[in-house]
Amino acid sequence: MTILRQPTRAGVRDAAAKIAAILPQTPLLTAEIHGTPVAFKCESLQPIGAFKIRGAWHRLTALDAATREKGVVAFSSGNHAQGVAWAARRLGIPAVIVMPADAPKVKLDATMAMGAEVVRYDRMTESREKIAAHLAHARGATLVPSFDDAWIIEGQGSLGIEAMTQMVEMKLPDPMHVIVPCGGGGLAAGVALALPEAEIVLAEPEGWDDMRRSLDAGWIEPVGDNPPETACDALQTKEVSPLTFDVLSRRGATGVAVSEYEVREAQRWAARTLKLVVEPGGAVALAALLARKVEIKPGTLVILSGGNADPDAYARVLATKD
Repeated sequence: MTILRQPTRAGVRDAAAKIAAILPQTPLLTAEIHGTPVAFKCESLQPIGAFKIRGAWHRLTALDAATREKGVVAFSSGNHAQGVAWAARRLGIPAVIVMPADAPKVKLDATMAMGAEVVRYDRMTESREKIAAHLAHARGATLVPSFDDAWIIEGQGSLGIEAMTQMVEMKLPDPMHVIVPCGGGGLAAGVALALPEAEIVLAEPEGWDDMRRSLDAGWIEPVGDNPPETACDALQTKEVSPLTFDVLSRRGATGVAVSEYEVREAQRWAARTLKLVVEPGGAVALAALLARKVEIKPGTLVILSGGNADPDAYARVLATKD
């Protein structure tokens, strides 16, 4: 029987040290929401425009030389794709990325520009996991999942270590109440490991809130048949993994779902107040706070996880008031 490596807080700290050696800290901004100060971790300002660079770097740097030569295969709607492509190019590793046919062009173009080979699929009728597994087996490459991997979870958790350091340096309250965008749960699980004393609240788009329902039920609940359309392409995960669910379940994490309107309002607020471009999936945690679905407490930290917004769609969001 194969025993999967489990993510640990020690692994998160190792990942944080690795990432601190190659990347500057992303900014930590503060602003008031409903009259209360809130801290914002701006992962939208990473070199690839999203936090996924953290997990990808931690995972790929863990491969030995012989394994690196055989390449890596990943599947992603765009942000993990770019993270793996960025890390692979820097390390000289061949990379193949399985991306949905409807992935935003800005994410597709950026992934290809970093030298990765892209294989397209239909997210509603085909399994990206099966396609990627077949490619990895055929090529002898290493499969790099977007969240179902201990190294990936630990790498994403480096964000929590970094944010804690920044909040201490800025003489802000410790991050004891963290609102996290959630697709497969890799970021949320990593942050839960990094900040063991913090309350973790997940935010997901309505109809794609399978982690929230899973945590409520006590077992993994997949997204139902015919889920609604959502602008949050980065969070369209049909079923979370036992690794992320286990970490979040043991930590007592809870979740909320936000509407498409609330996401657009959050994007507009971020542009107006923080002067930041935030993609829909990256804005769900902020949306939950603005919509009063999550209470603001001392030490509230909101993660703005990505800024790779489709230019035309983003322009429409800013130009209209629902």
